[in-house]
Amino acid sequence: MNQIYSIAVLLTCHNRRNKTVECLKYLYKCNQPENYILEVFLVDDGSTDGTSEEVKKKFPYVNIIQGDGNLYWNRGMIIAWKTAVNTKDYDFYLWLNDDTILLDNALNLMIQYSESTNNKRILVGATRSKFKDIVTYSGFKFPEKRLTPNGTWQDCDFFNGNIVLIPSYVYHYIGLLDKQFRHSFGDIDYGMRASKLGFIHSLSPDYLGICEHHDTEPSWRNRSVPIFKRIKDLYSPLGHSPIEAFIFEKRHCGVFLAVIRYFSIHLRAISPQLWKAQD
Repeated sequence: MNQIYSIAVLLTCHNRRNKTVECLKYLYKCNQPENYILEVFLVDDGSTDGTSEEVKKKFPYVNIIQGDGNLYWNRGMIIAWKTAVNTKDYDFYLWLNDDTILLDNALNLMIQYSESTNNKRILVGATRSKFKDIVTYSGFKFPEKRLTPNGTWQDCDFFNGNIVLIPSYVYHYIGLLDKQFRHSFGDIDYGMRASKLGFIHSLSPDYLGICEHHDTEPSWRNRSVPIFKRIKDLYSPLGHSPIEAFIFEKRHCGVFLAVIRYFSIHLRAISPQLWKAQD
């Protein structure tokens, strides 16, 4: 009898019912690798738009975990991951953003390459825009060079968390995402921690999904926004939390640079024109 392998698919969402449902639809439409089964763990972080009800109706086999609306991406993914590992020891853990549409052969391509590397690498799926042929999320080479698929698997130093396949071997060595981060930093931090431990990350040779880039200017950098609101937005989970940024930069860049950036980020929120000048 052929061995059956398991993949725990991890997602978190908040008030994006249509996107979440579309993401799940295309996940289940993917060509599924032979002898592999998928189990989905979705954290609904306090949605009020009927996301859970719609998912239950269309995908009754999805494991839905309710959040209180304060988890955001990183902590929501941690809850999804913890729930999965408390269920059983999966062979793989697939991070998937709920606004990402997987292409038909995405799972096959990742599993085939993982098997060829003894399931000891982190594999990153590049995404492109639906409207133009540009990379939106992928892997990076230091210092911050975003990689574009070039037909071969490329090694990268860190990565966005939109489509990421973590083998069980890697999870048991590194563990979960870091709960000190609420929304941002968690995926980048995980890749950097894994690199320091000697793990290799590889970016897919082709695009594996479609996801639009969230490139709107943050409010804390907008001169037309009142200063007190700019500071409040800076510290919000969707901003650029100086405390979380300090933890991240101290860990990966050193305390001296972390201190400088801690003060400079406040200066840029107070005087956004300085940011524009540096850009």
